[in-house]
Amino acid sequence: MKRVCLLIGLLSLVFVTACEKQPERIEDYFLEFATVLKSNGEIKFALDNRKILIPKTSTSYDGINGQRVILDYTPYKADTVIVNRVTDIFTSTIAKNGFPIRWSTDPVKIQSVWVGGDYLNLIIEIEYHSKPHTIGLLRDFESSQVDLYFSHSRNDDPPGYPQTMYASFSLSSLRNANASNSLPFRFFINTYEGLREFRFELK
Repeated sequence: MKRVCLLIGLLSLVFVTACEKQPERIEDYFLEFATVLKSNGEIKFALDNRKILIPKTSTSYDGINGQRVILDYTPYKADTVIVNRVTDIFTSTIAKNGFPIRWSTDPVKIQSVWVGGDYLNLIIEIEYHSKPHTIGLLRDFESSQVDLYFSHSRNDDPPGYPQTMYASFSLSSLRNANASNSLPFRFFINTYEGLREFRFELK
């Protein structure tokens, strides 16, 4: 009888101890595309919804003004955040000339494409081995509409493995040339299923 009571007592102790131990809560964090705002050595980050985030403490990141990044952050207080990590992504503008001569149509796999913060943003998958690929955004100035073409060249890179690539192209030149509040445009990108067309509106 004593052995049974002792066993029940030990099991009760284990149960109570297990109930009292609470798992540690993982802090909330966000991953978002953002634009670096650098002035007088201080860095802030502009989200695509125009919100400005201020790092709680100085970071080791030393990017340039206007650089597009993936910002990993944890909210702290109001617009102040704890910056966990900053990763540069490919940032460029619409080429002023070159279509269709410089248009390269090596296919890509689209993960996501959208307009935000006056940028055309892409998450794509390329087949990479060892040679740098070349990408760009070209405009067909002969078209009666605003037509933009994504250019991707493998540069004779041998067959490799899938790799995710992030890119942001500034659309500010379209806004500067258009006085209205919104501007529709078409975006063309060559995929493994053929040439795809997206219709967007720059607001």
